[in-house]
Amino acid sequence: MSAPQLVLASASPRRLDLLAQVGIVPAAVDPAEIDETPLPRELPRPHAQRLAAAKAAVVAVRHPAALVLAADTVVACGRRILPKAEDPATARRCLELLSGRRHRVLGAICIRAPGGRQVARVSTTIVTFKRLDAVELDAYLASGEWRGKAGGYAIQGRAAAFIPFIGGSYSNVVGLDLHVVAQMLRGLCA
Repeated sequence: MSAPQLVLASASPRRLDLLAQVGIVPAAVDPAEIDETPLPRELPRPHAQRLAAAKAAVVAVRHPAALVLAADTVVACGRRILPKAEDPATARRCLELLSGRRHRVLGAICIRAPGGRQVARVSTTIVTFKRLDAVELDAYLASGEWRGKAGGYAIQGRAAAFIPFIGGSYSNVVGLDLHVVAQMLRGLCA
């Protein structure tokens, strides 16, 4: 019996590229398109877990014979969930908050197998930002690279110059902890 096909429940081109990097090519990409608004007083880790599970559940209904891989990335500064920056003012607020501080990137992953079996994990990566001066901040905002990124930055781009230290998975910060995904798929398909 062959393994079921994999469906990626994400519109993120970064996640698709990351999977391809380790030789995983989904048969289909089907974004869940759910409301990602945090619940009142919801903490970062449960928020990420809830969204990944909800995305997997929605897409599994549309692909009952497939493995469905869903993920959510949350940038957390203390107990605060930073938004995906969709405008320069939001990106500026995020970057000013992160400047000169450590924060966590929480990558929740949920994989649903045919028949409803599900596995879920959360990867945590610690990221340290240098103190940004006004020139650096303005130049980064002008680049537009922050658009649609959790916390207002992309570690795989120009923001790499702001980050002297990470502890944990680099690919988690980009959008998907590849080691964890590979182990989860291996466990489900064994």
